[in-house]
Amino acid sequence: MSAELVVTLAAIARDLAVAVVAGALLLVAAVLPSGGRASRRAITVAQISAVVWALAAAIFVLATFIVIVNFPIGDPRFGPELWQFMSEIDLGRSYFSGVGAAVGLSLVVGLIRTPAHAAWALVPVAWALAWQAQSGHAASANHHHLASTAMFLHLAGSAVWLGLLAALALVHRSLEAEAADAVRRVSRMAIWAAWLIVASGAINAWLRLGSLADLFTTTYGRLLLAKLLLMSTAIALAAWHRRVTLPRLTDADVRDRFWRILAVDIGLLVAVVGIAGALSRQVPPLLAAGVANPTPAFLLTKYALPPAPSLESWLTLWRLETISAFVIVAAGVVYSRWYLRLRARGDHWPASRLAWWWTALALALWVTQGGPAIYGMVTFSGHMVEHMLLIMAVPLPLVFAAPVTLALRALPSRSDGSRGAREWLRAVIDSRLLRFFARPVVAAANFALSMVLFYYSPVFEFALRNHAAHLWMLFHFVVVGYFFANALVGIDPGPKRPSYPMRIVLLFATMAFHAFFGVALTTSQSLLAPTWFGLMGRTWGPDAITDQQFGGALAWGIGEVPVVLLAIVVLVQWSRDDSREAKRKDRQATRDGDAELLAYNEMLGRFADSDGDTPKRDAPRIGPQK
Repeated sequence: MSAELVVTLAAIARDLAVAVVAGALLLVAAVLPSGGRASRRAITVAQISAVVWALAAAIFVLATFIVIVNFPIGDPRFGPELWQFMSEIDLGRSYFSGVGAAVGLSLVVGLIRTPAHAAWALVPVAWALAWQAQSGHAASANHHHLASTAMFLHLAGSAVWLGLLAALALVHRSLEAEAADAVRRVSRMAIWAAWLIVASGAINAWLRLGSLADLFTTTYGRLLLAKLLLMSTAIALAAWHRRVTLPRLTDADVRDRFWRILAVDIGLLVAVVGIAGALSRQVPPLLAAGVANPTPAFLLTKYALPPAPSLESWLTLWRLETISAFVIVAAGVVYSRWYLRLRARGDHWPASRLAWWWTALALALWVTQGGPAIYGMVTFSGHMVEHMLLIMAVPLPLVFAAPVTLALRALPSRSDGSRGAREWLRAVIDSRLLRFFARPVVAAANFALSMVLFYYSPVFEFALRNHAAHLWMLFHFVVVGYFFANALVGIDPGPKRPSYPMRIVLLFATMAFHAFFGVALTTSQSLLAPTWFGLMGRTWGPDAITDQQFGGALAWGIGEVPVVLLAIVVLVQWSRDDSREAKRKDRQATRDGDAELLAYNEMLGRFADSDGDTPKRDAPRIGPQK
């Protein structure tokens, strides 16, 4: 057997195994009742699949290395050069990271007992898929970040869809009263995975095909076309099952006729994985063209230097970032569905909150895909605009939209011991860690100090160079801003909010800190991330240190506007709260004949009677006298 064939077979076995691992863990985490017979069977499936994954991944690395170096395992050079390949070469590091994730998971998966354990066990799976997305065709694409993130979503979607169906097939005999519900839940999760596959697959095809003719005239294109046809058939079958089969499905049907219900879907998806393994060994028609004289900006960012900034370029330049774009669009779809679900059952939810939600998402889409993201890669001032909008501007409409409150009202609850979306949401917001970070004082301190810890540490430059760290930075800024705004003016659940005077104190304290941070940057002569911004080689704009000082001024100016708006909202809420309290007291006085005021007058009378120098008839009275 040739080494090339071993590489292909090992890649297929690896991808199938990691899919089954992911599917089994998802069954335990979000589909099956905790501690049941089917859940225990799913854990066993995950254990066996993790071992197969580790072995297949290790064989894949060895066979790939043999193909590259073209000498046998017995050669004295094999061991040292294999280690150099896995420790110093990007491709080898990505493959070795996958092996490490598989081995680590195979050692701990047997300890899983709860849905939370299974959810944490999905982390090394995502880690391995992220490294796998960095290799292959995505590694050499001109649009490297777009290609690698699209590939990650494609791998994740494929693993979820195929893994859920395969794992369900392996445990279906252990299903009891939860059988029909399990199939329906898997179907809903598979629909989201299908959208991931379709969207990311379209991006990958666009990056690697020169024209539509390449689908028919090249081996890569014909394999891609076959994969597309199989995926379309699988999606059509899934849609048919959701509409026709699943509403009539019983627990006995799942146990007795499972293969007649889902065998075709599973077979098609296994064939898709097989084609994907062969596709990874083919050269795409549109190769990554080498850049004759790459600029410093291209060497650092993998993109050409954008034009000199102007109002038009800030508003019109766009660069797709697949993961954040998918999350934003999915968030819009989910919130809108929840809104329509409440309306359909007659519950009230203000349309203004829907408008606030879409405002936040539109702003987040521009910040992460438009001018702030593009100029934020090449200038400190652009990065500061991106940061301040994410931590200051985006969270405000998010808080006014109250997404957590809507989710708790719209999501159905489960009573069979499994964890659905509502149960997971409740577990997260009730966790000690989240309650700690959501406390008003902690949220304010995190809101202010995280900027110092981020910018004045190596984390800043690491987030500029590493795309995964950059995505985490985006998420962190939005969450920190949301916690702070929700603690002051929010509607969503959280710790007890402070009194209104204390809220004003927290606001002005953060305003003062932002001013201090902005002044420190404005007057600093030490360049942050010097091997990034200092070596960008921009042909326009001021030098790096002047741009950083300008970014400090922007941090000061942009940071004050949302804080002032928050202060205005707090004052308005304070005024309305006082008005509601006054009206409540007036209604109470009408009902009980102003008993509170009469009791107060009696108390004053008793004080007067106790004073020997003051006659009883001279006791003070408040209010109308009878």
